[in-house]
Order: sequence, then C-alpha cells, then structure tokens
Amino acid sequence: MRHLNLDQLRTLVSIADLGTFSAAANALHLAQPTVSLHVSELESRLDVQLLVRGARRITPTAAGAALVERARRLLRDADDAIDVVRRRAEGRMGRVRLGTSTGVVVELLPQVLEALEQDHPGIDVEVSILGSTETMSRLAMGTLDVGLVAIPQPPMRDLVVTRWRSQPMMAFVPKKWEAPRRVTPRWLAGRPLIFNDATTHMYRLTMEWFAAAGESPRPRIELNFDAAMRSLVAAGYGAAVLPVHQPVGAELNERLQVLPLSPKLTRHLGIAHRPKPALDGATATVLRVLSAFAQR
Repeated sequence: MRHLNLDQLRTLVSIADLGTFSAAANALHLAQPTVSLHVSELESRLDVQLLVRGARRITPTAAGAALVERARRLLRDADDAIDVVRRRAEGRMGRVRLGTSTGVVVELLPQVLEALEQDHPGIDVEVSILGSTETMSRLAMGTLDVGLVAIPQPPMRDLVVTRWRSQPMMAFVPKKWEAPRRVTPRWLAGRPLIFNDATTHMYRLTMEWFAAAGESPRPRIELNFDAAMRSLVAAGYGAAVLPVHQPVGAELNERLQVLPLSPKLTRHLGIAHRPKPALDGATATVLRVLSAFAQR
C-alpha cells in the first residue's frame, strides 16, 4: 500500500472540522473537485468509508474519526518539522560550537552570549576552552564552527579570519614593588615573572616584546588563566604581562598595579570560521552578533 498523503489528510481533517466539502475547499484554497478526489483516493487506498454524507453536514465514520485523530498529530509533527527547518535555515535556532581562550570566555564572551540569549534564544552556543592553535586545527577538521583566536594566524585552507578586537597589554605588578611609571622589558626581566604557557600565542607575543629589547627572561611559573595570574600578582608572587579587558576589581586593585608598557604592546583577536557559503543559519547569526561587538 502506498504511503498516506499529507495533503489528503489535511483535507479530511478540514472536512471533519467544517462539515462540508465546499467549506473545506474554501479554507484550503482548493477546487471542490480536488477535495472530493482527496477523499475518494484516501477511501480507495484504505478500502474503507471515511465520511458519511448527511443532508446538512458531513461527519466521519468510526474509521474516519480514528484517522482524523491520528492525522491531526501527523500534521502537527509535519508543521513542526517544517518550522524547525525554516528556523535553522534562517538562523533562529541551532547549535554552534565555539572555541576560544579562558581570558576571552571570562572577560569578553559573556556580553556576546547575553545578546544571543536575548535576541536568539533558539541558538545554543557550545563553548570549548582552547588555545588559538588548537581552535584553528579543530575548525579545519570541522569539529568547531567559530573560533575567537589571537592573530595573526598562519593561513589555512578554507578558513577565514577577520579582525575582531584589540587589547592593550599592560604590566601587572604587586602593589608593594617600587615600579617605574612605564614598565620596560629591561626592568621587568629582572623581576620574578608569571607567563602564559609556552605553547600559547600570548607567550610568543610577550617573548617577542622582550627579545626586541635584547632580553630573554625565564618565568617563575606558567599558566593559562588570566584571573589566576592576576591573583598571584596580587599575592606578590611575581609580575605578569596581560591584556586589559576591563578595570581590575577593587579587591585586587588594592594589591596590584596596572602599568603601561614601554614600548607599547597590543594583542589582536580575530574571528575564524569557514567561508560564509558553507555556514548554516545559526553559525551565520552568531557571526553577525560577534561582529556587532567588534571594535570599529
């Protein structure tokens, strides 16, 4: 037996609800002979009478009523399926896998996620804490959709990287240290230092700043969590070179100094993704929201 036709089921439900072929035809914007054909084909396919034609109103038979009840569920499911596909295609729902560093997650990403939740509640952003190199690798493998990465990055086939935000790097120094108004590589190299892990872009950026001044310091400790690094500075364990996302909290501000570097050092962040023709609607929506938070 051939599969049931949803258009024919919709016609049957409409007749059961409205009571006449002509009313169903008007409601469905069909010619009345088409409505009659839908019913006759259903009855022929199922080999059972579905409707009783009364003088004033058409009513379902017992078999017809059972089919109408199940047809309502099928039609709701079909409408829901169409709606889900449309919302995904239009970028109103879906899951987007995003990779970025701890610092970005803590300091910059919350405002982006808040905007997405407010304007696009159907989109679920799954965040992975990764370094920029790993993020780019996973984007290339297709296990991530969007990356917020330090730039520049080596070009990778089928990946696009656009500048997003720039952050000044500053010296975070314990409050009890006597420090110059502007911190130089030579001064900082002679103190205990807290660095990011040697595999990170932040480490390379910092070491290039020291190297340009002829310095090659060794860190006292390496870790990749900006908040923890600032806490260690406040405890007097050492100094750190970190990006400034937002003002330091009052509690830490009493125990550390945030001083400008000389020469200046800036970290740049970019948005990495596959080319736009390859993106689904939800990913395209996330990229639009991220772009709204880009520095102009």
